[in-house]
Amino acid sequence: MVTAGTLAKQRYFDTPAKLNLLLSLLFEACKRWQWNLQAWAILQNHYHFVATAPEDASTLGTVIASIHSKTAVRLNKLDNTPGRKVWFQYWDTCLTHEKSYLARLHYVHQNPVKHGLAEDAEAYPWCSMGWFMKEAESGFRRTVFSFKCDRVNVLDDF
Repeated sequence: MVTAGTLAKQRYFDTPAKLNLLLSLLFEACKRWQWNLQAWAILQNHYHFVATAPEDASTLGTVIASIHSKTAVRLNKLDNTPGRKVWFQYWDTCLTHEKSYLARLHYVHQNPVKHGLAEDAEAYPWCSMGWFMKEAESGFRRTVFSFKCDRVNVLDDF
């Protein structure tokens, strides 16, 4: 699981176009380095994703560097702020226990609700809930939703 935040928690991704930019670059980088996305939530000043690693998991830093460098350049061009530092830090956790993995899937799917951006995460276009509801088998959805996500220990004070 990865969480990344903007510098000083600034809400740089404050329009649908900017949120789409970050989401598309996340998809692009994960596909390029074969990280299989399982859940994602893109918000104005941070994002989360859960992915399964390829055989060479050491590429995670490259994935994040690609996302952050490309979004910073394009965002700064949109905002006419060349050279502005956009990203602060990212944190990653290797999920080795199934219960932790399932709880964090639920947490990321529900993240827009946690932050008050949507009453129903399925209606928030920059998270995976809508995709998950369409693509995941009903038994797996029930399993994921059975795990409480209110006590998940994730850096998320944005």
